[in-house]
Amino acid sequence: MTRFRPCIDLHAGSVKQIVGGTLNTTTPDVLKTNWTSEHPSAYYADLYKQHDLTGAHVIMLGPGNDTAAKEALEAWRGGMQVGGGIKEKNAKQWIENGASKVIITSYLFPDSTFSMDRLRAVLHALDNDKQKLVIDLSCRRKDDKWFVATNKWQTITDFELNQDSISLLEPHCSEFLIHAADVEGLQRGIDHELVTKLAEWCSIPVTYAGGGRSLEDLELVKKLSGGKVDLTIGSALDVFGGSGVKFEECVGWNKEQH
Repeated sequence: MTRFRPCIDLHAGSVKQIVGGTLNTTTPDVLKTNWTSEHPSAYYADLYKQHDLTGAHVIMLGPGNDTAAKEALEAWRGGMQVGGGIKEKNAKQWIENGASKVIITSYLFPDSTFSMDRLRAVLHALDNDKQKLVIDLSCRRKDDKWFVATNKWQTITDFELNQDSISLLEPHCSEFLIHAADVEGLQRGIDHELVTKLAEWCSIPVTYAGGGRSLEDLELVKKLSGGKVDLTIGSALDVFGGSGVKFEECVGWNKEQH
């Protein structure tokens, strides 16, 4: 059944909410930040732990976030996933640091092309335990299709999201995380078509993020996906400076579903 999944987005060591499509290390002036927290990452980890919100993802957006990520994971060992810069050399280390699962994206797409060898290498580093691996297929629209976008969603790869590509990856991971980068952080509503397609294509758990702004969006994702897709709400949440929905309302919504 659809549930609300929380997040901790880290940028330059702070918890932030950013317009996803503006992340660009080469032109930092382009970056649009909706909100920067006065609280450390561990504050949010502890908040999620208090309400037993499992499956939250900690995403490191660029360098300078390792310490903040480790502090969050230490606050709730085994309760959250971590992503951003994960590869076979450090995947197991992040599990040892307290992550329940690691999330991998850009490393799987060298030169904007998917590499099965790299996926197998990461799995090998995790002792071939696919339950510890989440594949991030965050994407952008192009020619009315969705293609995986890497490098902070700036590079559009040649890897199209469709039934064939999902079926290719499902045997190698425990779930998918998919940000709709074109609407991420804009609070203008979800990508209805993408949510519907994810429910159609995926047979393992999948979390959608991008544009969520209200309890109505949770109900909408539940309806569009038949309860198969979870939703992350970020910028619209009151605990992240938003006014669209209260964190306690999302917690209550989850309890009603389960």
